[in-house]
Amino acid sequence: MVRHNTASLCLAGLAAADILLIGAAGMWPKLPALPRPQIVVVPLAPPLAAPEQKAAIDPTAFDAPPPHQTGVASWYGDEWQGRITASGKPFDDSKLTAAHRTLPLNTRVRVTNLKTGRSVEVTITDRGPYIDGRVIDLSKAAAKKLGMVKEGLVPVRIESVAG
Repeated sequence: MVRHNTASLCLAGLAAADILLIGAAGMWPKLPALPRPQIVVVPLAPPLAAPEQKAAIDPTAFDAPPPHQTGVASWYGDEWQGRITASGKPFDDSKLTAAHRTLPLNTRVRVTNLKTGRSVEVTITDRGPYIDGRVIDLSKAAAKKLGMVKEGLVPVRIESVAG
């Protein structure tokens, strides 16, 4: 019986506290409304003209790619087939594409085999090669056009092609 009375008293106490708190919620003092801030417009003096400065680096130096580059070319194909290239497209070794470290993606270049004089135009779609001493990685189709599939590595000249 004592347990029952204690539980009833606790429940009644909680109910009374809830009623007091809920009833008193509307009794908080109201804060006075603050005046709206006013926006003040202050005219500013025109900015001083900056002194003419000569650029430390000629910005036109980066507009045109170098006229040509020479080095060793390699080719990549079978194990890379279907993998996503730096351009976001899947690699297709049957297309005339290449990987270059610095040329902008989608740049068209002519690659000439310096041993045979054969050349091919390719589109830069990927980054590489990542082996020292090599300047360009060609697709298998481009390597076939240059006659370098069997050799694997050949000296080449790379020239930018307009369009």
